[in-house]
Amino acid sequence: MSAAERLTDGLYGLGWSTVKKLPEPVAVRLGQTIADLAWKRRGKGVQRLESNYARVLPDAGPERLAELSRAGMRSYLRYWMESFRLPAWSAERVKAGFDPKDIHFLTDALASGKGVILALPHLANWDLAGAWVTTKLETPFTTVAERLKPETLYDRFVAYREGLGMEVLPHSGGSAFGTLARRLRDGGLVCLVADRDLSASGVEVDFFGEKARMPAGPALLAQQTGALLLPVTLWYDDSPVMQGQVHPPVEVPESGTRAEKTSVMTQALADAYATGIADHPEDWHMLQRLWLADLDPAKGPS
Repeated sequence: MSAAERLTDGLYGLGWSTVKKLPEPVAVRLGQTIADLAWKRRGKGVQRLESNYARVLPDAGPERLAELSRAGMRSYLRYWMESFRLPAWSAERVKAGFDPKDIHFLTDALASGKGVILALPHLANWDLAGAWVTTKLETPFTTVAERLKPETLYDRFVAYREGLGMEVLPHSGGSAFGTLARRLRDGGLVCLVADRDLSASGVEVDFFGEKARMPAGPALLAQQTGALLLPVTLWYDDSPVMQGQVHPPVEVPESGTRAEKTSVMTQALADAYATGIADHPEDWHMLQRLWLADLDPAKGPS
């Protein structure tokens, strides 16, 4: 493990061990302070965030984009402060921390015994939404995590999410899809963050008027298992309670090849994500390249 990897792992470990012990108002202020410092430094992540927001709001000028990127960094650090503290939250605090609209799309599907796939973008705090599902709905689910370096950091994330009631599979290795399909055929719930393709072989979609790639997995799983595919968007308001919207199911087209059906369904997911992101762009934590015009074809997403 390199010195940089040891430092990264140590910082995350410090966050989970120390931040969760802070009083909530102190943690909120600390997150805002770190966010503002990072925003003022204008590192690569902040610059990319601002560039991505410019795609979402093409008419926004430099001053508006700067305001938005500052708000975006505050939202991003709110996500981290909440995530570091989530393991110490009581069940009642988790239940009260999220207020999703049209949750009946999910609960009705689960009650029918059908498998359900929740697919969401990097909006607000998807870990909190997951903890709410396992706590309020008392429904475990399976998800996939990107392999991180160092391996000890990946292990921290897996332990953290498993502690919230999630089954976590590694993104790499090739066996995740089969396990997800089995869970769905058994009537289980699968949750996937699916607005950024990590494989460089995803489905091309139109996203805010330009081409991007998004993972094919949610659409393929729905086709293969008969599970219901539900887009979800999240956002913060001025309260401590995160908001959310469960969108209507994405239907499997009646005709077409598997690739054609996958394309139509993934575009429907992208359209649902775009609705949520356009309404709350500051809560979209996309600090990486996403659109094809920004990607290095030789390297894929980074």
